[in-house]
Amino acid sequence: MAWKLTAALLLLAWLSAAMCSARDGTELLNVCMDAKHHKAKPGPEDKLHDQCSPWRKNACCSVSTSQELHKDTSLLYNFNWDHCRKMEPACKRHFIQDTCLYECSPNLGPWIQEVNQSWRKERFLNVPLCKEDCESWWRDCRTSYTCKTDWHKGWNWTSGSNKCPAEAVCRTFEFYFPTPVALCEGIWSHSYKVSKYSRGSGRCIQMWFDPAQGNPNEEVARFYALAMNSRATAHGIGPVLVILALMLQLCLLN
Repeated sequence: MAWKLTAALLLLAWLSAAMCSARDGTELLNVCMDAKHHKAKPGPEDKLHDQCSPWRKNACCSVSTSQELHKDTSLLYNFNWDHCRKMEPACKRHFIQDTCLYECSPNLGPWIQEVNQSWRKERFLNVPLCKEDCESWWRDCRTSYTCKTDWHKGWNWTSGSNKCPAEAVCRTFEFYFPTPVALCEGIWSHSYKVSKYSRGSGRCIQMWFDPAQGNPNEEVARFYALAMNSRATAHGIGPVLVILALMLQLCLLN
């Protein structure tokens, strides 16, 4: 009986230590992706250009990156927004904000995933995008033109920039993306997942924000990082609790 009690106590001690040392989720906060143009660590960039300016206090992008991504055909990826015809300025504004978020935000850690791609080792997946941001993106792009539903793949790159594949037909965004969800979740291979929450709720990522009011995405990242850590900890410790209970029961029976 003594050895069983000792083993149970040792297991209990280990469990207590594991719970005390459980990650608090901070490793997912204030981080940059391992990708082509991202900095290794976030930091101040006082002169970020135009729509990337909200991230000036803490950014994963450089000034030159922020300037380049505002161009119609950026040297960052040689991607041409006007692959069918001239994109409406209101629509293009959303794509620039989307790219600024991708390149500059240090608040996407909970959704970063490893990938095996030549131009990046990490991407973000299923970021909970605030519903208003998605709806306004779709609304302002409805009358612009494209030829594909997934812009991550399938382009003709023989000219050095993206061209529509031979069989593709240029039609309005509304044809290829009949709903806001179809646009926001489909266009970048599920980088985003449209949230049921609204801007300012602390539960969804804003594509753009007023820096004078602070960065609301910091609170959102913290919430999801802690939630993910809690689930992981509970999943790992659950089986140990069962074993511990059985061992204590055997001790008591003896």
